[in-house]
Amino acid sequence: MSQLPFDYSIRRSQRASKVRITVSLGKVEVVAPEQVPERLIRQFVAAKQHWVMQVLAKLASRHNQHCEQAAFYRPDVEMTYQGSPYPITVKTTTAKRMKIEFSAGFTVHKPASAGQEAIKTALAAWLKKQTKQQVVELVERHGGKHGLVPRSITIKSQKSRWGSCGIRNDIHINWLLMAAPPSVLEYVVVHELCHLRVRNHSADFWALVELHLPDYKNQRRWLKQHGANLLRSWL
Repeated sequence: MSQLPFDYSIRRSQRASKVRITVSLGKVEVVAPEQVPERLIRQFVAAKQHWVMQVLAKLASRHNQHCEQAAFYRPDVEMTYQGSPYPITVKTTTAKRMKIEFSAGFTVHKPASAGQEAIKTALAAWLKKQTKQQVVELVERHGGKHGLVPRSITIKSQKSRWGSCGIRNDIHINWLLMAAPPSVLEYVVVHELCHLRVRNHSADFWALVELHLPDYKNQRRWLKQHGANLLRSWL
């Protein structure tokens, strides 16, 4: 996808001899000489986006290590799902397997021996399953309109992409999109479906996206504004 999964600010400096990027927790800043056109700055940041996402993820990981390990056991813990925060309640059961229920909030039924990582793994598995179901529904809704039918659908964990379309017409969707509003997931799915027809981001491509989603620019803007936080926020 062409939009960046993070937002950034530009600071012009008379002392800067070249464009550089500084990354801190939740913040990306581009320092550039005054004479460098903004077009070249955008190209530079786009070329460095994978490195930026790796640094953001590393900083977030270090930050999360300082969080309380028993986070799920506190009554005030929430998890964002489809754009809204929901409480997580953990209950110990005699069952041998973890069970996730959702109804105005998440209830995790866990064996007595299961700890923090087991809860996280179970929630992730539940979210991936929900992602697959919703992506399949969206493909069925949009795919038939212009013959945009993928060979396969894969739900993946990705640090710097929301979706991708393979050369053999396989589409891959990032399950972390389950934290975003449903319209954003729909946009990403449509985006990748349209790549089955147009492999670049030309005017023809965006026209095809607009045929499916006339307001796609709003969802694209949402990802640009909130994407980095989305990647860092889950658990």
